[in-house]
Amino acid sequence: MATFAYTGRSRAGQTVTGEFIADTVDAAVAALRRDQILVTQINAVKERAVARARKVRAKAVNAKDLAVFTRQFSVMIGAGLPLVQCLDILGTQAEDRSFGEVILATRADVEAGASLADAMKKHPKVFDPLFTNMIAAGEAGGILDAILKRLATYIEKAVKLKGQVKSAMIYPVAVIVIAGVVVTAILWKVIPTFASLFAGLGADLPLPTRIVIGLSNGLVRYMPFLVVGGIALAVGFRTYYATPAGRMAIDRLTLKLPILGILMRKIAVARFCRTLSTLLASGVSILEALDITARTAGNAQVEEAIFTTRKSIERGETIATPLKQTAVFPPMVVQMIAVGEATGALDTMLGKIADFYEDEVDVAVAGLLTLLEPLMIALLGGIVGGIVIAMYLPIFSLINQLTGGGG
Repeated sequence: MATFAYTGRSRAGQTVTGEFIADTVDAAVAALRRDQILVTQINAVKERAVARARKVRAKAVNAKDLAVFTRQFSVMIGAGLPLVQCLDILGTQAEDRSFGEVILATRADVEAGASLADAMKKHPKVFDPLFTNMIAAGEAGGILDAILKRLATYIEKAVKLKGQVKSAMIYPVAVIVIAGVVVTAILWKVIPTFASLFAGLGADLPLPTRIVIGLSNGLVRYMPFLVVGGIALAVGFRTYYATPAGRMAIDRLTLKLPILGILMRKIAVARFCRTLSTLLASGVSILEALDITARTAGNAQVEEAIFTTRKSIERGETIATPLKQTAVFPPMVVQMIAVGEATGALDTMLGKIADFYEDEVDVAVAGLLTLLEPLMIALLGGIVGGIVIAMYLPIFSLINQLTGGGG
């Protein structure tokens, strides 16, 4: 196949230029005509587009960048611009250079005759199965612009949900890290000075002071071992979580935590309902939709429940019955899904459930932050204040002794 550089006019009368890969000039002109481009000039050039498509090495793209790309793509397709021209513009203007190369490589494959979905499937790190399956459904149904809009909305909501999870986790983690750094600095640098002072004065140390000095001596003496132990613990945790059994155990424990577990369950339900609703509304089959939803669930226990539901549906059962048996989803969700199945509006019902639980996550995150803020401040203040009081107790004792002796 050869690469041809062309100049032509679009349906709107705009001058367009680009490259197209085809067997012959006539085949290229015919293909461009199908894309509603009237070719005025065309010449054979070197196969730069094909080389680019072969050499590009994709890396994971930021979800916000993917959402912007999808939204802009939808607007361009809806405005009647040819598919290849849309990809050329978006790839050229992409701020992420790697993402731009992926888009241009996709354009090259589409020029060569591949469908958009097949071209995107070559870059799984950028376009996941959910994305490519919805694109394939949009191409098959002739509603690519509508599917792209739905995809953009889905990605934007997923980004928002992920941001809510980070909001719920960042504050307590940050406070705990700060508390650890402050306490370590005090025990490592400040307490030894007090210990030397008390030893020189021959003061009788109360129990709290002896405990703090003991902790300080242990920290100074065993610091290298503590650092190595902490790194080993982190590596061990990651290794264990990478195994199927470890991931299942930790994810199951996460859903059972008193406060955080309730929030994580709501997030899992919202993600499940939003993903499945988006796929079903786009025309993806129920079995394929459940398979994709399971792989994007983000929790091993929820993933297992969805796969169990998929197997039950293969045997001819409804969705609601196996979902209820998994005991992962709340009864209200199962009942609403059953109603959606009975009325033939499952995708709409799932969308409403997702809206409800996304609002619930908003409220839960706000409530969690409101609860954690005073608790974290009290924890940090209590630890630091306790250390300070423990170190001043001998000083107060010495002052009392001196005062009594002088009287």
